[in-house]
Amino acid sequence: QWVYNILEKKAEADRIVHENPDPCNGFVLVPDFKWNQNQLDDLYLIALVHRREVKSLRDLTAEHLPLLRNILQEGKEAVAKRFGVPGSQLRIYLHYQPSYYHLHVHFTALGYDAPGSSVERAHLLADVIDNLALDSMYYQKRALTFALRADELLLKKFQEAGRV
Repeated sequence: QWVYNILEKKAEADRIVHENPDPCNGFVLVPDFKWNQNQLDDLYLIALVHRREVKSLRDLTAEHLPLLRNILQEGKEAVAKRFGVPGSQLRIYLHYQPSYYHLHVHFTALGYDAPGSSVERAHLLADVIDNLALDSMYYQKRALTFALRADELLLKKFQEAGRV
């Protein structure tokens, strides 16, 4: 619900760094709660898409390329304008598995070792765009490796099903 409150400007409207209001290919860029915005070493923002039916990386097809390209381009421009950090100094990625199922993209300082930015969980947005340009159904077909903490419910479900 908090994602929808941000998108509907019922909460955190004053924290919005950038918005593309297009209902299909637009998004809102806000600072992540993990970042106190006092220094740039641990810069961390989240792009929340306006589309509610796109839940995760698995839902993406070539149809979403305009949305993803908007996030990549406009997000980099907004961060450079507001914080003076060029796109070349950003890590821009999606998590799989995500911590919540509403498509969102992470923008972090390249030098910041953000939680979940490792290769087991993070998929660079530029790579996602390239993969979808090559094969519209790439993320429906591909096996995706991901790490789980020992206390996660999903791990328990995999164990009960004999998949781990």
